[in-house]
Amino acid sequence: MLTPKNLVKHELIGLVLEVADSKNPSQKGLRGRVVDETRNTLVIETDKGEKTLMKEQCVFIFELEQGKVKVNGSMLVARPEDRIKKKTRAW
Repeated sequence: MLTPKNLVKHELIGLVLEVADSKNPSQKGLRGRVVDETRNTLVIETDKGEKTLMKEQCVFIFELEQGKVKVNGSMLVARPEDRIKKKTRAW
């Protein structure tokens, strides 16, 4: 079950997110559903089409059933299949 505590070890495709902060000012405030993920990027579907976000350069707010979770994108940098298996420190 997806919870705020185990979000970084879960599949992100399908989740709704908002960019809380980014090194690219034009990406700040973008909101959409994750449609693809690579080692370094998340692709989201927005009202204005697909946007590719560099994980390491952004801080994301994911919307879950239990509420919103803020995650530094650098914690997500890894291939999805490796990130799910990887041990992480408590955050």
